[in-house]
Amino acid sequence: MSNELGAAIRLLVQDSGISEDLVRRTVEEFLLAAYKRKYGTADNAVIRFSDDGGDVTLYAQRKIVDEVYDPVSEIALEDALAYNEDCEVGDELLIEISPNEFDRVAVQSAKQKARQTLREIKKDTLFSEFKDKVGEMIIGYYQRERNGNIFVDLGKTEGILPKRYQSPREVYRPNDRIKAMIYEVSKNPNGLQIVLTRTHTEFVKRIFELEVPEVYDRTVEIFKIVREPGYRTKLAVYSNRDDVDPVGACVGLRGVRIQGIVRELEGEKIDILKYDNDPREFIRNALSPAEVSHVVVLDEAKRQALAVVPENQLSLAIGKQGLNVRLANRLVDWSIDVKTQAQFGEMDLTAETKRAVSALFGELPEEEDEISRISELPDIPVHIVSMLESAGYEYIEDLVSLSDEELEAIEALSGDDVSTLKRIIAENVEIIETEDGESTTIIASVQDSDVQDSDVQDSDETPEVATEDAEAAPAAEQVAEATAVEVDETEAAEEQEAEGQEAQPEPVAVAEAPAYDGEDETEEDEMEEDEEEEEITLISELPGINDRVVGILNEAGINDILDLLDMPENRLRKLEGITEDDVAAIQAIISDNVEIIEEDEDNTEAD
Repeated sequence: MSNELGAAIRLLVQDSGISEDLVRRTVEEFLLAAYKRKYGTADNAVIRFSDDGGDVTLYAQRKIVDEVYDPVSEIALEDALAYNEDCEVGDELLIEISPNEFDRVAVQSAKQKARQTLREIKKDTLFSEFKDKVGEMIIGYYQRERNGNIFVDLGKTEGILPKRYQSPREVYRPNDRIKAMIYEVSKNPNGLQIVLTRTHTEFVKRIFELEVPEVYDRTVEIFKIVREPGYRTKLAVYSNRDDVDPVGACVGLRGVRIQGIVRELEGEKIDILKYDNDPREFIRNALSPAEVSHVVVLDEAKRQALAVVPENQLSLAIGKQGLNVRLANRLVDWSIDVKTQAQFGEMDLTAETKRAVSALFGELPEEEDEISRISELPDIPVHIVSMLESAGYEYIEDLVSLSDEELEAIEALSGDDVSTLKRIIAENVEIIETEDGESTTIIASVQDSDVQDSDVQDSDETPEVATEDAEAAPAAEQVAEATAVEVDETEAAEEQEAEGQEAQPEPVAVAEAPAYDGEDETEEDEMEEDEEEEEITLISELPGINDRVVGILNEAGINDILDLLDMPENRLRKLEGITEDDVAAIQAIISDNVEIIEEDEDNTEAD
């Protein structure tokens, strides 16, 4: 066969990237297919390449016999002597077959087989090359477009950039340079399919690795990326070294690095923020570029939080069509609600959230420890505990369910002991109504020192607590007259409506009132009228407030007590003329005279 075969094989290896061994195997299959097409079998065909691979020879292996029955696999002795004079009957002889002897049909069949084999080999070779490059960046050139999908020339093959993986900002023209990420590599009947993308978050991460050396060498790591392709991208970063600022490293000197990334993304806005383990601080950063006054965690289990922003920052925090807060939700994996200071002041906060609100002007109160046994009550004498246990009363819930007559009927308890026991219960026990059938849950807790020293609210402002039967109801009401009871307004209203009573709303901010035993209904009515006359709403009416401080606050537009409660502590310190002693005095006056509780209506009162 012509020596030009070796040159053709080397050219095919160079153009298609197929190995030389695979090309030789294809040539063998080509010749075998042509031989089989002509002779009906290829069992006795032998193919041999020269040492340099430049020549190939096809042989037919035939056995020497006296009488020929199969001319394909056998040859007569007389004919065999023409090829080799030393041959004998029974020997096998290799007879060279010239490809020129093949007819046109045999050649076409062999060529079709060769093309199919070369196509499969090329597909497998490219698949092996690109399957390990998924997630890597690649550069190609716009080749053609069909139904919105762009076909990109990658050199050895072509990739496809689907319309759904294209940014809305980007417009391409023929021969445009396209930088994309390999998203998926697969084989199909038509060949190899390489899917490219420019919309996934991993694409943004790869661009940062190319533009920011600190990200590439893991000095600065990307915690999470969220993106609305073509509009805005948010990414949280942190540094593994204390001397490296993660945000500054990504932005670069005078913004050189981030400007290159923005150009690659066709002007898409990018927010780079610092990751923080504290969810409050992380939420504050995630809402950038808006300035957040403070963040309140509403429900940590459900991952719900409230971000309070100034009035002029509300639209910036929410973003166009809610884009900024929506991306922040996805970034921190919390449900974030954004409110202004005024909207926050009108909210009906839960008891759990009140502690977070109180941190605006001071430290958070310590958590209360729930107790259930009488012996765990603070300051209860040991002899009273022993007497009650002897009488069969070990738990606080059993003790609270007793009426005054039943309590005084316990033997060995003197009048002083009964009075001491009532005082301790009033100071440390609260009755909480829960939706468990019609039962009442009574929970005792160790209160903070400020709560222990404060007086107990008037019993008339305490809603009645429903009990399981009619006998337990009077006992619960008598205990409630001496204790501060906090009940969910909605549930209390439903219970009272069932009993034919009207639910009375409670004010949000009330001053502490001395305990009242509720013996006479006329005296109770007079007490309520006196309390209503003492209600205050202005800062100037707070007891012990300095006139100079009142003047400074009025000049700043802060007249009401609720305005003062809504003001962040740092803003209060920045007011001209307000000293640290004034801030401490304001906090002490608010702590001693103002109490925040829930109500059904949005309005608030300060007593």
